Amino acid sequence: MNVISKLGTVLLLSSVHLYSPQVLAESMEDPYTAGFEAWAKEMGNGNVAASAANTYVNEVKSTMKKAGYIGDELPLPKAVKVTDGVYTIVGSQIWHNPSNFGLNNNISFVIFKDGVFVFNAGANPAIAYSVHQQIKRLTNKPVKWVAVENNQGHAYLGASYWWDVGVKHLYSSDLANMQFDQSFDAIKSEWALRVGNSITNMARNVSDKFTTFNNKLSVDVGGGEKFILMDFGPGHTPASTSVYIPSRKVLMTGDLGFNERMPVMFAYTNSMDWVASFENMMSQIPSDVYVIPGHGTPTDMATVKKQTYDYFKYVQKEVQKVVDNGGNQEDAENIDQSMYKDRPVFDQAAKNNARRIYNEITGGDF
Repeated sequence: MNVISKLGTVLLLSSVHLYSPQVLAESMEDPYTAGFEAWAKEMGNGNVAASAANTYVNEVKSTMKKAGYIGDELPLPKAVKVTDGVYTIVGSQIWHNPSNFGLNNNISFVIFKDGVFVFNAGANPAIAYSVHQQIKRLTNKPVKWVAVENNQGHAYLGASYWWDVGVKHLYSSDLANMQFDQSFDAIKSEWALRVGNSITNMARNVSDKFTTFNNKLSVDVGGGEKFILMDFGPGHTPASTSVYIPSRKVLMTGDLGFNERMPVMFAYTNSMDWVASFENMMSQIPSDVYVIPGHGTPTDMATVKKQTYDYFKYVQKEVQKVVDNGGNQEDAENIDQSMYKDRPVFDQAAKNNARRIYNEITGGDF
């Protein structure tokens, strides 16, 4: 350890010269430890200094892993109280970018008698850590359970933080977990590029640590309470987990429900399926619940229905009129959606959604 301590400053200075700012910015590994590893490799096997550097790197990595994240708390929005013991941090309603750190969905938590449940792991370990700090300011109870809404980066990439700090009950639908595992490298790279390597590079794939389910899973949290994970069917994504907490009269829709923000369709989104899944949700959940949507502020069932389900029903009806009148894809894209123009990401979503629904109905123009 004496050799390591004496070499610390020298090694750090060497690492700075080995890596240009561009390389450091693009590296998916922590630049501090990457510099030491490169220096040790250049020194060659059997060199005492290289051996000391490698030992130092391993100790740093071990410490970082145990901490889950080493860095400052991010200035996230303050958690909003929804009802007794239920809070949500409402994320930005635009695309993920450096200004929102990747927090463009909602992360919610519930304080139960024996511990805290968190819904959505966060887009990176930095967000997960920062959410954890907010929780600690509200309660001294430990986080015991974490679930994710789907396989997207902002739901999943912070999961390694929660695992590293001792949360051993992680939950996901079977399909979402499989999709995330298969695409982890691509998802991490895309989110790191969009929001920053420095807050993303500590994320690891811990999909093998998750308890997975199909359709429904009830989890007893003590004190006579439970949360129920429910997959009502495809929506914004093919697998879409919602959380129902009967004792608190709370429904967290995940990305099945949008409030204020425009719902967005991707290549893997089918609006007909989304509508059917929403109907399935409404048939099983009482109408008087508090609703925390996947995007947007907390609301009630009537409002989230208007903002999500009714929107799709309207666009489907208008696009069907275009098809019935012999119109083409461009005609479908130009249906009147002006009543939604004040909703965030309208410009990016409106024509895109109409085009995809036209393709659902017709199979697309040839």
